[in-house]
Amino acid sequence: MSPAPLDIRVEQLKDAAGTVVVTPSGEIDYSEAPVFREALRRVSEGRPAKLIVDLSRVAYMNTPGVATLVEALQLAKKNKTRLVLAGLTERVSAVFDIARLTRVFEIAPDRNAAIAR
Repeated sequence: MSPAPLDIRVEQLKDAAGTVVVTPSGEIDYSEAPVFREALRRVSEGRPAKLIVDLSRVAYMNTPGVATLVEALQLAKKNKTRLVLAGLTERVSAVFDIARLTRVFEIAPDRNAAIAR
């Protein structure tokens, strides 16, 4: 049985900072990474001041998902958008630890902490 397709919710917060929260739900693997990439690209086109990617509902992420986030970080820097990852699950956090990406990304423990930064 294959996992459910990736669901991605995009929410524009009503704050002075112009924050957008992207919340994917499901697994981000080879088949779902292009969907995730396109959603992040569309949000980035709006050049929000802060982009929060809430990963608390992502059970699993492999290399294409991580690569998508690295691309999003590069685009965010180009657009002067602050990218914050939030709510990394244990499995996703392990991938970031192994790849030493915890030094590259700004990571908050949860969505509320990311919003408060």
